[in-house]
Amino acid sequence: MISSNDFRSGTTIEIDGSVWRVVEFLHVKPGKGSAFVRTKLKNVQSGNVVERTFRAGESLPQATIEKKTMQYTYKDADQYVFMDMETYDEARLNPNQLGDRSKYLKEQMEVNILFWNDQVLEVELPTSVILEVTETDPGVKGDTATGGSKPAIVETGAQVMVPLFISIGERIKVDTRDGSYLGRE
Repeated sequence: MISSNDFRSGTTIEIDGSVWRVVEFLHVKPGKGSAFVRTKLKNVQSGNVVERTFRAGESLPQATIEKKTMQYTYKDADQYVFMDMETYDEARLNPNQLGDRSKYLKEQMEVNILFWNDQVLEVELPTSVILEVTETDPGVKGDTATGGSKPAIVETGAQVMVPLFISIGERIKVDTRDGSYLGRE
């Protein structure tokens, strides 16, 4: 159990059989009446965001989330297969569970998978990945780092906007949070 007074951003709680993560919280002590905690909660499974108010000191069950580091091994039909490198257990995820993260997923990449009651909640990729450019327009003499950008397709199939001087075969660093180009590797 966790008290509403102990809420912090990122705290996970269970409400009505679902896991909710505290996105924002505010302790309010009005001049009259008792104190309360105003929160913005995000459902980890569905992504819904709700605002909810709790009495100060109200106890709620805290969701015990287990984080495992697993390695992406291969794609089997429409499922992504991850392996725990210590126990060799496999976890199979469908494209809905991965969402947009699948376009930055490379074989042998290690990711953190969050489990709640043996159910996969979320997959956390590293903040940046190194990917090889497989398709882009050729660079022209005179192209500079600040002269604009062009689309490039990387080895995983994702499209990234890159500077004009990047050519096919180069390895680039990509931010997995927003898909932006970070530099050459």
